[in-house]
Amino acid sequence: MNDGRPDGARAPSMGFSSDNIAGASPEVIEAMVASSVGQAGPYGTDDLTARVERRLCEIFEREVDVFLVPTGTAANALCLSTMTPPWGNIYCHPASHINNDECGAPAFFSDGAKLITVDGPSAKMDPAKLHHAARLKVGDVHTTQPSCASITQATEEGGVYSLDEIRALGDVCKGASIKLHMDGSRFANALVSLGCSPAEMTWKAGVHALSFGATKNGVLAAEAIVLFDRSLAAEMGYRRKRAGHLFSKMRFLSAQIDAYLTGDLWLRNARQANDAAQRLTQGLARLSGVEVLGAPQANIVFCRLPAAMIETLLHAGFRFYHDRWGPGVVRFVTSFATTTDDVDHLLAHATRSASQQA
Repeated sequence: MNDGRPDGARAPSMGFSSDNIAGASPEVIEAMVASSVGQAGPYGTDDLTARVERRLCEIFEREVDVFLVPTGTAANALCLSTMTPPWGNIYCHPASHINNDECGAPAFFSDGAKLITVDGPSAKMDPAKLHHAARLKVGDVHTTQPSCASITQATEEGGVYSLDEIRALGDVCKGASIKLHMDGSRFANALVSLGCSPAEMTWKAGVHALSFGATKNGVLAAEAIVLFDRSLAAEMGYRRKRAGHLFSKMRFLSAQIDAYLTGDLWLRNARQANDAAQRLTQGLARLSGVEVLGAPQANIVFCRLPAAMIETLLHAGFRFYHDRWGPGVVRFVTSFATTTDDVDHLLAHATRSASQQA
């Protein structure tokens, strides 16, 4: 059946619910296949894993310790458990992934550390509120104690912490003698949005440990824990093994991260996703009855749509989250695989709906 597209042309993708619904970059798949040839040392003693470690040291402009794991939840929970005793507090924003979407993993991995939410606008933790929270009942044996803070970069609302904002939180953590963790599940999206160096966005601003995300940005299943505070490395090694995340055939995780970093694939993928989100934002903002919420800086767009437009898009087959955050509130997420045609296809349906309601 001919649908009007040239032979071999793909139909526009209809999924905008998450960047997890995209596949993996061809370079990543090819690297995994290539790494399967021959033998290699187990448990991360292979040459490919060593190469990934060296490359991350170069990217972050200093010596770091690297621990590869298969999921972002494992990366976050292992980082936080290594930075927090069971009687510790982990400060995070109420909207953070560790607070809402990890099924208690930080508390489980840390044997009971407590998540304390610290609010702030645009899903960003407020430094003044963190300063206050980290000084409550310090030294009181009857209550859990300040241990670390965790920020999400990019945020769950599609915003990005500026370098000044990260430094302000880093200064608070330093003053309170607590560690700072960065959940970088969309690290590359935030980095290309700010146009800064990885070092500037992390350890130079006071970050002690990073969950370096890759799965949302073109990798099959691999994340990197990057420790800038190298005193955490020995415990991290034991915790990763105890948690069941030390892969015997580590080269298959390393092959993914190696391909991800080669030729700046990770940055190109992030720019593609961010650019698609900006195109979508600009197109939606021109439509009557549509309100873009906030100022999207990465690859997540929140907006308020008329009920009729939501129904039109759903009926057409588009997939996205809606009404979770309030009546008419919609979240669109673009990925490295989202094309201009994909965005324009959605905008065309939204435009027709808007014109019918005018």
